[in-house]
Amino acid sequence: MLEAERASIPPGMTSQPSPVQLIRPTRHGDSRGWFVEVYNREAFAKIGITCTFVQDNHSLSVPAYTLRGLHFQTPSRGQDKLVRCIRGRIFDVAVDIRKGSPTFGHWVGAELSAENGHQLFIPIGFAHGFVTLEDTCEVSYKCSDTYAPANDGGIRWDDPAIGIDWQLPAGTTPELSAKDAVQPLLADFDSPFPYDGRPLAPLA
Repeated sequence: MLEAERASIPPGMTSQPSPVQLIRPTRHGDSRGWFVEVYNREAFAKIGITCTFVQDNHSLSVPAYTLRGLHFQTPSRGQDKLVRCIRGRIFDVAVDIRKGSPTFGHWVGAELSAENGHQLFIPIGFAHGFVTLEDTCEVSYKCSDTYAPANDGGIRWDDPAIGIDWQLPAGTTPELSAKDAVQPLLADFDSPFPYDGRPLAPLA
């Protein structure tokens, strides 16, 4: 596991590809700079990502250690997400919240940055969040459904039962929205997401 990629899943617990995928697009560079395809429907279908994206979101977080999450939308308005950082660096996290999953409550995370160009695909059934690792970070992500306020849900970012290592310096309190500061604990969440037979695995 790379230093920038972390998980709460014991080694050897899973043997198949994770439903959460870390994607490393190839940059084609020359003296002028570089070019990269960040999304190609046919190429993504070959790695099992077949959803149709219908909305693009873009956020700016000015202070370092701004934390957004953990968020999801409930059925029938669930959202697959394809996340990338286009300015600065973030630590991006997905938590398995599928009822009956052997990896329920486990998480994976990876550093996404403007420099490395990596993307994280988070399917329906996972809560998503990120923390900025420096000032002035911009994050862009695709969603497979539009925002539905009635289906908006969340889990506490610091739920001890999940135990996410957010890469925060000792003693640092992240910047949170009023909503994210009072999200429920996982133990108080009756998940409407079914398990599809694919446990969460460390990022490949």
